[in-house]
Amino acid sequence: MILSKIDYLNLLPFYVFIKKEISNTQTKSIINYKKSYPSKINTDFKYKRTDAAFISSIKSRNCKCTDTGIVARDAVWSVLVLIDENSQNDFESNTSNVLADILNIKGKVAIGDKALKIYYKNEDTFIDLAQVWHKKYGLSFVFARFCFNKHQKYFKGLADKFSKTKVKIPMYILQKEAQKVGLSEKQIVDYLYQIKYKIGIKEKKSLKLFFRKIDEKKFLK
Repeated sequence: MILSKIDYLNLLPFYVFIKKEISNTQTKSIINYKKSYPSKINTDFKYKRTDAAFISSIKSRNCKCTDTGIVARDAVWSVLVLIDENSQNDFESNTSNVLADILNIKGKVAIGDKALKIYYKNEDTFIDLAQVWHKKYGLSFVFARFCFNKHQKYFKGLADKFSKTKVKIPMYILQKEAQKVGLSEKQIVDYLYQIKYKIGIKEKKSLKLFFRKIDEKKFLK
């Protein structure tokens, strides 16, 4: 099995869970990880070069998906638009670029750990896209869904168990990640509190609204 891995902090709890979940099973020896950024993983998934992955919401519309995803509680801190810079998409993203367009926010889109570092430095003028969405519609924005091409029973079961599990991240992993991205352990923990992973009724409503806004935008063009 091939499981694509987005190497961002927002999925650290998932990969800690995976490591523990399969540590004593044969599955560990047959799961291979493909690390990349979201837009590249979306392409790999489309052409079935990977069996399962967190797929950007905009690309997950017609995919086989679970009720697990990457959801902002309100603000997300790691999907920003730098409004003092010229408009520019982030090549690593699909959903966030479109979200900025739908919300009519101009500037340079930044996502992932690099955006989180910008947030904590607080030296740039930026807008948190998830926060704008939440204020405007009263709904948490869903950035990605865990989808699969094969092994439906296994991946749906895995996703369901993860969404019901409170994952505790060991200090040594927090320290390692903090050193890698240039943040403190506390900053990472605080950030992860902004993320939830269960896609319930309200989150599905938010997804439907996002898809409708995409269709409206295309119609107007």
